Amino acid sequence: MFSWLFPLATATLINPAIIFQTKHPELAIVAQSPGETGQHSQGISCQPPLLSRLQRHKIAPGETAATIAQKYNLLPETLIRLNPILQGGSVPVGSEILIPPMNGVRLEVPAGATWKDLENAYGVRADVLFELNGCQKTPKVVFIPGVNWTARDNARRNYTGLKHYPLPQNARIGLPYGWQKEATDGKMMFHSGVDFLAESGTPVLAADEGTVAFVGEEGPYGYLIVISHGEEWQTRYAHLDKVRVKIGQQVKAGEVIGTVGTTGKPDIKAPHLHFEIRYKSPAGWVAQDPKLHLPAGTRE
Repeated sequence: MFSWLFPLATATLINPAIIFQTKHPELAIVAQSPGETGQHSQGISCQPPLLSRLQRHKIAPGETAATIAQKYNLLPETLIRLNPILQGGSVPVGSEILIPPMNGVRLEVPAGATWKDLENAYGVRADVLFELNGCQKTPKVVFIPGVNWTARDNARRNYTGLKHYPLPQNARIGLPYGWQKEATDGKMMFHSGVDFLAESGTPVLAADEGTVAFVGEEGPYGYLIVISHGEEWQTRYAHLDKVRVKIGQQVKAGEVIGTVGTTGKPDIKAPHLHFEIRYKSPAGWVAQDPKLHLPAGTRE
C-alpha cells in the first residue's frame, strides 16, 4: 500500500497518557480509509494492527507496574493507561495485563477529524499511524505510539545518500512524495514515494548496493522489488513489468533489476516507476522523501 485517501469520520480520546505532549488535548481523532479500494492490506507496509499483537502478562508476587514495565522495556505509564486495574497504584497478584510492543496510548474512535489532525496533535506522522494500525478502513480503536522521534532527522544523521538514480537517466516526476489532493474529489492522499515517468520496458536500476529482500506481486504495488541496504534502510521499486533478480541476491548500485511496467494499481495512468526509500524506526519501516537521498545532480 503506497497511497491512501482520507475521507472524514470521528473519534474521542480515552485515557490520554502523560507521555504525550499535545497542543490540542481535546481534539477529536478519526479513522480513515486506506484508499480507493477500501481494502485492508496485510502487505509489506501494513502489518496486523498493533492492538491485535498485545502480549499477556500474569502478575507475580512482588511485581509492580515499574518492574513489569522495565521487563518489557516500556514506561510504567504505558501499562497503567492500557490496564485500568493498575490505576490507583493497585497491582493485583495473579491478574493478567496487556503488554504492547511499544510505548503509546489506546484511543477509542467514534467520527470528524483526520489522521492529519492526529499527526498535528501528537507529533506522529499520519502515514505511520495508518500503517501501524493495520491500514484499516474504519477502526473502532487505534494505537498512538508514544515514542518521540523524527525519522527524517535520524535518516539525515545516519545515511549518506543513494549512490545511483533508479533509471538510466533523469525522469520527470508524475506524482511527488507527500500529501497530495485528489483531482477528482479533493480528498487528501499520502503518497509514500515518487513516481518517475518512463516508457514501459525502461530498465530499472538498483539505487544502491544491497541484498534483495522481496520479489513478487504485492497488492497495489504490482510486481515489486525490495532491496535492503544494511539493517536500517531499504528501497522499493513498484509496478514493474519484469524482474531480473531473486530474493537473497546481492546487487550493485546501478545494476539492472527489472523493467518499468503498469502492474498493480498505480496512482497515475502513465507508465512510471514508483520508487520509495524507507527507514527502520521504532514504529516500523517509515517512508522518506526519495529526492532528499538521490545523488547530487539527479534531483529535480
